[in-house]
Amino acid sequence: MLGTSISLEEFALSVATAGDKVCFIGEGEMGIGKSAMLYKVAEMKPTHLPAYIDCTLLDLGDFALPFTVEENGMKVTRFAPNARFRFHEGKPVIIMLDEIGKAMKSVKNVLLTLMNEGRIGDHYLPDGSIVFGTTNLMGEGVGDLLERHARNRVCMVRIRKSTADEWVDNYAIPKGLLPEVIAWVKQFPHCFMAFDHPDAKDNPYINHPTKAGQGACVTPRTLEKACYIAQHRAVLGANVTITNLAGVIGESAARDMQAFFMVADKLPTWEAITTSPATAKLPDEAIAKCICVYGAITRVEKDTLSKWMTYLQRMDKEWQALFAKSVMRSPKQSFCVMNKEFKDWALANEWLF
Repeated sequence: MLGTSISLEEFALSVATAGDKVCFIGEGEMGIGKSAMLYKVAEMKPTHLPAYIDCTLLDLGDFALPFTVEENGMKVTRFAPNARFRFHEGKPVIIMLDEIGKAMKSVKNVLLTLMNEGRIGDHYLPDGSIVFGTTNLMGEGVGDLLERHARNRVCMVRIRKSTADEWVDNYAIPKGLLPEVIAWVKQFPHCFMAFDHPDAKDNPYINHPTKAGQGACVTPRTLEKACYIAQHRAVLGANVTITNLAGVIGESAARDMQAFFMVADKLPTWEAITTSPATAKLPDEAIAKCICVYGAITRVEKDTLSKWMTYLQRMDKEWQALFAKSVMRSPKQSFCVMNKEFKDWALANEWLF
């Protein structure tokens, strides 16, 4: 619904655009990528210095330490700010107050002046500096709270979960995550459902704050960990792999993902595809084709693209289009647009875009 929440990218844009005058606090579900927004904002503000502050670890003594100076014949106490805030480096800074809702009350009180005035003690941030924060939703029951007087000093916004397509296009493909897990997400997009969605009650993959004793669940963060486990499944074996996956994404997701691995392990190898693109075996099932295409997006390089295009054009148009659209949103776009076979295909199939 319009005006109720924004995406991670929209939150980063808000901070980069107006964060020097307004302190934005983004609240959203755990594991959706809030902490990574410091680096998104830093990309938009290359003249600024990023400073990550984990508020759960702060105590009052972590802000500034006292020292004495003599002024007008009298010794007085002043306070030196902690170097982690980067006040002293002579450039505008971007301070991210991560997990601010879990900070001790006394720490949050000190942070109020930083968020509202850009100040710690007597020291002000350099002009143009940005302070923003992140926190979990109070409804998740993980201890996050910002009192009303604190909320009145900032702009609180709800950060929604990425959709499955957003996660695939904006994160998984650019980072080169495991194709099998990407294909699983495309097949089960409801694994990105918000816990307060009307249909969330029957969703076996997501976090349910009211469900006592629930263990691991699917979040963008745990899916990435699942990729690192699953890519070693040949060494770990089926039992260890599934047990480990259940430990990060929950048993339901791990069991369902197992079927994708069984399909993926029967696909032709990348070496077979690029050695004999005109004769290498084509996958039969839609799931297998999906895994094959996403595998190509992560593996294809400048010297193998032409051979992959030969293989790809033996598939149906929908899979050709999936590859082309996805790879053009990835860092590999730069060499794809220079490849003759890719350009010829794009010109012949421009109606697909």
